[in-house]
Amino acid sequence: MGRFILQQMAAVAQLEAGLISERTKAALKAAKDRGKVLGGFRGAKVNPELGRAARAAKAFEFASQVAPIARELQAGGASLRTIAAELTSRGIPTPRGGNWSAAQVKRVLQRA
Repeated sequence: MGRFILQQMAAVAQLEAGLISERTKAALKAAKDRGKVLGGFRGAKVNPELGRAARAAKAFEFASQVAPIARELQAGGASLRTIAAELTSRGIPTPRGGNWSAAQVKRVLQRA
């Protein structure tokens, strides 16, 4: 009897997986019909190198704006963690709009 129930549970699980797949496909089609662009970074779909170059240029531009402030603080003897706290307290957002961390400050200083 245990094997029979196991087979029935597997059949139900397989049925549910198929239903989930159908619902997901229908939802994605509806979103696409509404004009929603699906997928990740849009430039990468046409030319992956172009997408990577665009992201690198944007990162370099951001770093060139923030690096002078960070270097000034670093020249005053501030640690990376202290610089991160100071950038956050000054209201300077990270590229994604969050709080600064020491690792982000380090990457900005290396990039600029």
